[in-house]
Amino acid sequence: MIASVFAGTLAFAQPPQVKVNVLNVCSPSADDQKELSAALAKVPGKPVFGSDYEVARGHSTLDPGTSIPGMQPLPAGAASAANWVRIRREFPASALFSNVQYSFSVDATNMVETLVLRLREPKDLMEVSIEDSASAVTSAAAMLTTNTPVSRVKLERFGKASVVLARCSGEGGNPAADQSVFEHIFHAASSLMNQYREVLGARRMVPQELARLGAIKPAAGGKKSP
Repeated sequence: MIASVFAGTLAFAQPPQVKVNVLNVCSPSADDQKELSAALAKVPGKPVFGSDYEVARGHSTLDPGTSIPGMQPLPAGAASAANWVRIRREFPASALFSNVQYSFSVDATNMVETLVLRLREPKDLMEVSIEDSASAVTSAAAMLTTNTPVSRVKLERFGKASVVLARCSGEGGNPAADQSVFEHIFHAASSLMNQYREVLGARRMVPQELARLGAIKPAAGGKKSP
């Protein structure tokens, strides 16, 4: 009886197994490449929207631990802030996707564009995310008139790890990874970003909304997330 209880105690004390998925964002597998291409092909290049929409703007204080795709992490003890504009449109009830959300954020050093399309009835694929970024040395209007190459494509899947492709530069003196085999995926994503900038009116609305933010003094200590 004592031996049985002791054995049960040992079994109970064993730590649970933890499964860690490591994403190879620089060189996704052949299957992941096919999935990325198939998902991008599903996105309508000439979308028809419903009547519902949203345009929002705001100012966010970024904590040192804040991680925003496309932005460099803040050094310890540093503080930064970003202005952002968000545009959302709904697709008709018969469409494969339920809505599309475009966001543009700018801080002292970076400008980041993100396009997210969510599926209406997610079974395997839940959403498609496309992102690009540029240095804030130029204006938002100038960036929006340029077809900035996409730097990251991400698929969120139901019950599975995400599929991600990102442009990877060399670090520590190492040469940049050869990603020429993925260029057709980046090209398709860049084309979609450019099309949705146009149909969502981002080239006109984003500079206007950012100009309005310039006339608003943020409340001290206020935080708002895009």
